[in-house]
Amino acid sequence: MSADALEIERPSDLLAGHPATAYLWGHVAGSGEVTDEGLEIVANDEESAEVLAAIAGGPAADPERETTTREYAHDASITRTDEEYTVSIDGADLYGVSGPLGLPVDGRGNYRFGAFTGHERELLRGLLEGCGTVCFKSSSGTVGISFVHDDRELLEVIDNLLAACPVDAPTGEVGETSSGGYWFGLEDAAAPAFGEWVYDGSEATRLYAPSRKRKLERSLEQAEHA
Repeated sequence: MSADALEIERPSDLLAGHPATAYLWGHVAGSGEVTDEGLEIVANDEESAEVLAAIAGGPAADPERETTTREYAHDASITRTDEEYTVSIDGADLYGVSGPLGLPVDGRGNYRFGAFTGHERELLRGLLEGCGTVCFKSSSGTVGISFVHDDRELLEVIDNLLAACPVDAPTGEVGETSSGGYWFGLEDAAAPAFGEWVYDGSEATRLYAPSRKRKLERSLEQAEHA
């Protein structure tokens, strides 16, 4: 399915407060790159990439597919191979005279998410899918949800968003990964309530990555029967 075949409710202004733009900028912050020329967002779910492209502007932003191999953040000795989809957004129409300065994510370590007040669920969903990990811990029979990124400042922003969300989502301290980045995790007991909350209503809006949602649901089901 091409991006132009999707019918996604979105505002004409990508900087406006809206569930779709909150989801988009969560992905930009979590797995994107902002340059003077434009934005690139990397997603590992094809349907989510097509949704992001539709939000960004239809067929001009159609995702490109690539197979990549990368190290696990927590253990650089282990690698995994993924299908990744890159959505590119030309900055010509998005940027003003100051370039990316002033965007919600400006590529210089500044994160301005105030416009998305009231849409924190979609913002956190985009962040979770962009730089979050979900796993079933067989040793404890629980689900681990963590966020991993090279920018410690972003993780602190995410931590603050989690502290303010309507479900209890206590977190641990930000630590360093073996690959040189940073990470922190939710307390395992908070995973079921947070997972249900963050994906609530997502199927109706299509603002989600189906493969990521399925993995979370499978992990929570495993934990329930552990």
